[in-house]
Amino acid sequence: MEDITKEEIESLEQKAKEVRKGIIEAVYSNHSGHPGGSLSIADILTVLYFKEMKINPENPEMPERDRLVLSKGHCSPALYSALANRGYFPLEELKTFRNINGRLQGHPDKKHIPGIDMSTGSLGQGLSSANGMALSAKLDKLGYRVYCILGDGEIEEGQVWEAAMTSSKYKLDNLCVIIDNNNLQIDGTIKEVMSPYPIDEKFKSFGFEIIKIDGHNIEEIIKAFEVARNIKEKPTCIIAKTIKGKGVSFMENQVKWHGEAPNEEQYKQALEELN
Repeated sequence: MEDITKEEIESLEQKAKEVRKGIIEAVYSNHSGHPGGSLSIADILTVLYFKEMKINPENPEMPERDRLVLSKGHCSPALYSALANRGYFPLEELKTFRNINGRLQGHPDKKHIPGIDMSTGSLGQGLSSANGMALSAKLDKLGYRVYCILGDGEIEEGQVWEAAMTSSKYKLDNLCVIIDNNNLQIDGTIKEVMSPYPIDEKFKSFGFEIIKIDGHNIEEIIKAFEVARNIKEKPTCIIAKTIKGKGVSFMENQVKWHGEAPNEEQYKQALEELN
């Protein structure tokens, strides 16, 4: 296990705050978007884009780059903020989110936005795309890894489990699935809507190596990705226990913030808390 310094963890924690500020900025700018589930994956995306993934903002189409599929595509503000903070496009552009004259659509668009590896939005489809990328990496002997972020409500979709069988059948050990287990979806708790629990046992029965972590603990996230890199002959599923709206007090664990933008007063309070 690699040594992780206190300074490195603190640096990533600070970067995660910047990613969260970008999320709030984007969603407030056009008074539209999904802040809750974006905030819950901010720490995971920060570790991926600032430590884990082999990427190059100056060469976003680099063939051997690692790939990320944000299957829960409505949480694009988190991905856009991570990309902007990593240097793929200017931070100022986050203010054009969902603007008819801008390119930052409500769901990721790989055709127009550098750093986006898959256009997503129709829930349940991301793992199928990630499987294809992981297979391609093996066939072309390029050696890159593929990361796929799924919502815990999203895994109520049947296609996820067809794709999971495929991941296992082809022994995609270069594939890492991350479940954002914040326990809330648009209509309430996942238990109330259509419980996917026990998530760990389900993915294990489909042939995945299971890692369970606190999705807001930077050190645990780093170590989980390191363990996943060393798993052979089968895919990995990291189940990250998270808090919807994490980092903004009035949004935390509140289902209403699944798809609601803050007003001016709430926007200012959110930025003040994150600062």
